[in-house]
Amino acid sequence: MTKFLVLLMLFSLSFAAQAKRFTNQYCEFELPDGWICDLEGSEYVCQSTNDERRKEAIIILAAKIRGEQDDMEQYQGYLKGTKTYVLPGGKKQISEPKYVKVQNINGQPWVDAMHLASEVPGFYTRYLATVKEDLGVAVTFSVAKPYYDAYAGVFDRIIASLRVFRQKQVDLSKYRKDARGEGVLDNVTFVDEEMPTHDLAGKKGKGGGAGGADDLMLYGLLGLGAVIFIIMKKKKKGAP
Repeated sequence: MTKFLVLLMLFSLSFAAQAKRFTNQYCEFELPDGWICDLEGSEYVCQSTNDERRKEAIIILAAKIRGEQDDMEQYQGYLKGTKTYVLPGGKKQISEPKYVKVQNINGQPWVDAMHLASEVPGFYTRYLATVKEDLGVAVTFSVAKPYYDAYAGVFDRIIASLRVFRQKQVDLSKYRKDARGEGVLDNVTFVDEEMPTHDLAGKKGKGGGAGGADDLMLYGLLGLGAVIFIIMKKKKKGAP
């Protein structure tokens, strides 16, 4: 437990020192070092550049012109229910809603919800959804269940830096007539055969390998050991 707490502290310090800002035309937030966001179709997909780490967690950002299903009440109702989808191979997956609430982030109200197995089996997904003038905006944070504790604080800091803006002046009385159909939450579903799946006991299933919590702990301890080694070496040389 002590080693794991040391790892989390190092992970947090690394994020604070090396975070970078992602910005597009309607949203911005801080990303940890080594993460990038790419535009894939109409959504931004953010992952680590490390091939192993990228299979542990993913962030997806989507926005659309508001339609009939894009308001805070309907987002809450949608996220209170289970999500059902069919996996490759025909197996049906039903999610487990954990909570739904509304919170204020940097002056903007967001619907904040958590599901288990709503996007990828064995992954927790945290949903942030809001409306800003004529836009509906949704961000999802998905992490494999065995690595949830290692990423939860990182996601919290990203969410705390989340800002949404809209510079265009629009006539809000028209948006419901101009944009019907699916809500923005329908645009952030991400089921990828390359992402490793996990059963509810946390065992890895088909979908590719990934470094686990033991790897993260090892990296943290190696980093801490390197720092201690440098300090001791300097002391032997009489360096301040």
